[in-house]
Amino acid sequence: MLDKPVKIPGPDHPITIAPNPSRVVVRLGKVTVADSRNALTLREASYPPVQYIPRADIDMALLQRTDHASYCPYKGEASYFSVPSGGERHINAVWSYETPYGAVAPIRDHLAFYPDRFDIAEV
Repeated sequence: MLDKPVKIPGPDHPITIAPNPSRVVVRLGKVTVADSRNALTLREASYPPVQYIPRADIDMALLQRTDHASYCPYKGEASYFSVPSGGERHINAVWSYETPYGAVAPIRDHLAFYPDRFDIAEV
């Protein structure tokens, strides 16, 4: 098996992580999945910003871990969760870097939600 590449963020691929001063609320229809005043905003290269929410601020009973995984050379292995009550559209709709690389260590114990599958509001 080949080793996976590990890359360090830099000028050609910047990554910043900062506390979000706003309250971040994630909803699926009328159901609040997450409500946090401790979200982190990760900005990576030219991608849209992503809100990483602490597990403590997520209703984890609504989520179900899946076997799906992906890899980012800057962040590491991502594990995924589905929201069964959301149907097929919400399969593997939530991800987490449970052992992120050092450059993005603050996102450990946080989850992110695909913004096209949930209503994510900063209030």
